[in-house]
Amino acid sequence: MNLSSLHIPYLLPALLLAVALVLKAPTFLRAWQDSDVRATTLLLLLAAAVFVSVPPAVIHRINTVTSVPNLAGAWVYSLLTAFCGSCLAMVVTWREKPSPRRTHTIRRIWLLYSGIIAALWATFLLAHVPDERIYDLDTYYATEPWMREHILLYLTAHMVSALVAAYLIWTWISQVRSAWLKAGLVFLQAGYAFGLVFDIAKFTAIGARWSGHDLDWLSTKVAPPFAILDASLVAVGFILPQAGPFLQKWIRDQFSFHRMRPLERALRAVGPSAARARVGALAPLDLRLLQRQQRIHDGLLRLAPYLDNVLWQRAFDAARAAGHAERTTRGIAGAITVQAALTTWRSNAGQPVTADRAGADALRRISSSEGDIDAISRALHRPRTLDPIRERMAPQETRTHA
Repeated sequence: MNLSSLHIPYLLPALLLAVALVLKAPTFLRAWQDSDVRATTLLLLLAAAVFVSVPPAVIHRINTVTSVPNLAGAWVYSLLTAFCGSCLAMVVTWREKPSPRRTHTIRRIWLLYSGIIAALWATFLLAHVPDERIYDLDTYYATEPWMREHILLYLTAHMVSALVAAYLIWTWISQVRSAWLKAGLVFLQAGYAFGLVFDIAKFTAIGARWSGHDLDWLSTKVAPPFAILDASLVAVGFILPQAGPFLQKWIRDQFSFHRMRPLERALRAVGPSAARARVGALAPLDLRLLQRQQRIHDGLLRLAPYLDNVLWQRAFDAARAAGHAERTTRGIAGAITVQAALTTWRSNAGQPVTADRAGADALRRISSSEGDIDAISRALHRPRTLDPIRERMAPQETRTHA
């Protein structure tokens, strides 16, 4: 098997779908009773199976191993039909709320497509197809009894599923508010559009055979790229609404985790966190982020007796006068207050001090929200931002002492 026989255009989507399945596996194992999770996993599995099975080298291997010429054709068409049924069921699952009606509709879809798959195998077994045809099975046997019906059956099932799914999406997409779901539906519509081009090219080539003409190139050259685009975009359309929010949260947590590091490091001096459990570097990101936030809150709580509420207000006023945004202003004021408190704590040799009302008020201002904590840590990461504010505060301090 040489590199050209691997047919990279087929294998790349298969690998991407395999990765999606691996990422989906923990969710499936944890929530396999959820109908949405099962439907998504089945759809990904069928899509991956289609792409794994359609490369010519794999088709030839299936025919050789089974010793049945063209058996791979029936196998691929069955997988494609099952994928079409899965797509329709998934659209209905998304479109309608859980109800007996939705369950009945999905059950009817699977009964219909299971019947079509059974008919595909029945027509294949009745057909006489002794010559292996890897590239032009549809047109070569377009006039063969029973194989003709076999080919028309899978193409009709594919076209009907695309038209019905596209119609359901078209009448529903205007009601969708989720950006990720709407993006997924756009991909689905594009995929179904390419699927219809695939069907038209195939039907045209087969019709030409019936009329004694040769337009096989429509089936062997034009249709396959559209089939790849169809299945790829449809798979992306179903993955995106679920993977998108997860990736968005992961990226946001990743940025928050790294942005909070300067504040966590600054507060390590005042003592260890009250949380004894250690979370390793390989632990889930949300767990490591939670631990970092806990360490920061514990450190600020220990530092509370040294926090100066008046200093926070002066720094806040100076930063606001410098034209900084509200969140940045609070971060700068918090960073200056924390640094001053750490200096006072070191000068007292770390001796415990009883917290007063002013320290409690300052702590409340500094840690009023996770956004403030994030802004403080960001300001500590950019010390040059703090120096101009301290210079603005100096005249105020001189006037106060005067």
